[in-house]
Amino acid sequence: MSINNKHLAAILLGAAAAFGAYKYSNMSEEEKQKLKDNLKDKLHKLKDEAENGAESAKNYFNDLKDKVGSTLKEHFPDVKKYFDEFFKSRKDQTSTENSAPAGS
Repeated sequence: MSINNKHLAAILLGAAAAFGAYKYSNMSEEEKQKLKDNLKDKLHKLKDEAENGAESAKNYFNDLKDKVGSTLKEHFPDVKKYFDEFFKSRKDQTSTENSAPAGS
């Protein structure tokens, strides 16, 4: 039986978890509390960065939408009229198809 990468990764992960559990069990209560506080701080920082990243992405896409809209209006000034006509004709076409008699 051969060992592939998944098996090797599982063995190494298990060994790391066992070593971590051993080290944690040998820590004093003070060290355990310090470790917990340190992990909480890091997780809160990570959460804050993720929230800021989501807000930054939202702002970026809103700016991009505004720039594309203004560029489109600049180079194609009647774009709203063309889209309105296009969607109106599509809507009229689907409504006539739906209202046509079944035997036609």
